[in-house]
Amino acid sequence: MNERKRILTGIRPTGSLHLGHYAGALENWLRLQSEYECYFLIADYQVSDYADDIARVRDSVWEVALDWLAVGLNPESGHFVIESLVPEHAELTTWLSWFLPLGMLQRNPTLKAEMADFGKKSVPVAFFTYPVMQVANILMPRAHLVPVGEDQLPHIEMTRELARRFNRQFKEVFPEPEGLVGRVPRLVGVDGQAKMSKSLNNAIYLKDDAKTVTQKVMGMFTPRMSPTDPGDPEVTPAFMYHEAFNPDRAEVEDLKERYRKGAVGDAEVKRKLAAAINTFLDPIRDRRATYAANMPHVREALEYGTNQGRAIARETMEMVRDALDLGYLGKY
Repeated sequence: MNERKRILTGIRPTGSLHLGHYAGALENWLRLQSEYECYFLIADYQVSDYADDIARVRDSVWEVALDWLAVGLNPESGHFVIESLVPEHAELTTWLSWFLPLGMLQRNPTLKAEMADFGKKSVPVAFFTYPVMQVANILMPRAHLVPVGEDQLPHIEMTRELARRFNRQFKEVFPEPEGLVGRVPRLVGVDGQAKMSKSLNNAIYLKDDAKTVTQKVMGMFTPRMSPTDPGDPEVTPAFMYHEAFNPDRAEVEDLKERYRKGAVGDAEVKRKLAAAINTFLDPIRDRRATYAANMPHVREALEYGTNQGRAIARETMEMVRDALDLGYLGKY
């Protein structure tokens, strides 16, 4: 009765993490890590779109772990789990795929949008089925809460539906997890694109130095034609970042008021934004450098967390096999 509820959330290892990851996910993780038993998953099974660059995936596992430590995630209270080192994830994915209708996958808006990004390139089967594995990831630790970006909510609904089907048809094994969207549901890219993304090269990374951050901010997309035109802060990327990362609310409100009147230039808005972001990132960069100089400690965090992930995975799979009555050799 006193057992803490669990969180499962994670990131695909395709490179270093950026401000979009922080605003949409990491900020929530930091807040929740002392309240819940957390499993932070490095989802390396789910990067089939990088099948021709396995070295990048391997390096990114370490980059993600470094970023997690740098922002302040505690690997003792929140377990850092490497997905492929817990083979039960693949086993549960296989069993769950028996009960997930193809039509449910085909209707998933996130999957459809991501598959469209392949263009004329051939789409691997693993990419088509990765939403099933995401369901397995969430259900494996029997998670109650899943902090996600806004675009991942369809996956949470699919998970809830599959948990209901399994529990109803067999035994009550899985909680129906709730999704939790971050304070900033989606952070646009510096080019004004709908989403900050590594593949679009429009991201500010947590490990970017001060000079790089300033250059990216000063080159940020500006929607108005002239610095003396009245502008709308609500559709201006620089102000979206001010809202997310500038704690000086009086400064932000003053800039917004003057921007609406055409009484402040984009350069001033961006200079103040660059200063705010660099102030925010300074301690993160310092901690990252400390951990990067002590990689055995990073390895220990990954090993400890993955072992914790294995332990609960074995427990869950025993429950699943019992529910499915798979003890074949015990029959005779």
